[in-house]
Amino acid sequence: MLLFLTLVSVGLVAIVPQSQAIVIYTGWDRHALVGSDVRLSCSFFSWRWTSEDVTFSWSYRADGAREGISIFHYTGGLPYVDNKGPFRDRLEFVGNPQRRDGSILIKNLDYNDNGTFTCDAKNPPDIVGRPSHVRLLVFEKLPVQAGVITGAIIGAVLGLLVLIVVIYYLMRFLVARRVFSLSVSKHGKKGKGKEGSQQRQLRRKSPFSFLSF
Repeated sequence: MLLFLTLVSVGLVAIVPQSQAIVIYTGWDRHALVGSDVRLSCSFFSWRWTSEDVTFSWSYRADGAREGISIFHYTGGLPYVDNKGPFRDRLEFVGNPQRRDGSILIKNLDYNDNGTFTCDAKNPPDIVGRPSHVRLLVFEKLPVQAGVITGAIIGAVLGLLVLIVVIYYLMRFLVARRVFSLSVSKHGKKGKGKEGSQQRQLRRKSPFSFLSF
């Protein structure tokens, strides 16, 4: 019996995970102009409180390249920027690790900066997670499609809001009109009822009522 309990305890310890998964988020694909700055956001969700040993790592793979390179690492409360890579003088850490923010800022963008940026985060003991990716596209002028899509979305939202307001006031008008009609109809019926009863009473009291045809 003791041996059985020991085996069950060992099995439970092996099944229960010592660390839980961490979920990492980056923003949508980014479009930016040559010479401008762009912020690449990275955050994570973890069941644990933010650890003092939280880490963030960024890597970059240029378009057409087979492998990526490490460009930034945050650990031990300090940021470290790769001093040999393409962003050595143009990368700034703008995140707040205590708020689970590992964002970076890329300055003075160039066409060669087109590529995929990957963010990885650890919040010990939550260290099991899938890195998140964000694509950066640098243009001399922002593509028309991006502006059209953005304008269409804004227009659709505004149109929906206007439609909701119009429907709201139309319903109020119809309800008020209905209430007014019912009120007028009710008072009209009462007035006719009173006049009819008065006429019937006069006919009964009149001595010549029997002469009426």
